[in-house]
Amino acid sequence: MGRFISRYLPLVAWLAFISFASSDSFSAGNTSRIIGPLVLWLFPNTSPETLAVVHFITRKLAHLAEYAILGILAARAFRIHRRWFLISLVLVVTYALLDEYHQSFVPARTASLWDSLIDITGGLVALLVIRRRRGAAA
Repeated sequence: MGRFISRYLPLVAWLAFISFASSDSFSAGNTSRIIGPLVLWLFPNTSPETLAVVHFITRKLAHLAEYAILGILAARAFRIHRRWFLISLVLVVTYALLDEYHQSFVPARTASLWDSLIDITGGLVALLVIRRRRGAAA
């Protein structure tokens, strides 16, 4: 039972975090209150246009990283299965699409197929790196 929990609990916790991150709390309006002052503190002469670009890129990189972590945790959870890669990828794709669908119901958020593609890319890259490392270790 302990092995089961240690394998799947981090994955389930991360899925819950992704769902929380899809709420109003992580909307662009709220994240700009953190990213904007931080960038201006580091680079006081940043123009509003540059600040908007930095905020946009930071949010997209967060999507990529969030789903790369999901890919890693899924690979870890399903590593005992012969088809761990496929199972993990299906989870990443399904959750990325469901996450954006969920965001379509959150007033402060917008659903975007592009964000789903960024999410899937993050998860897929992590899974490909893991598969390659496992193949090299074999």
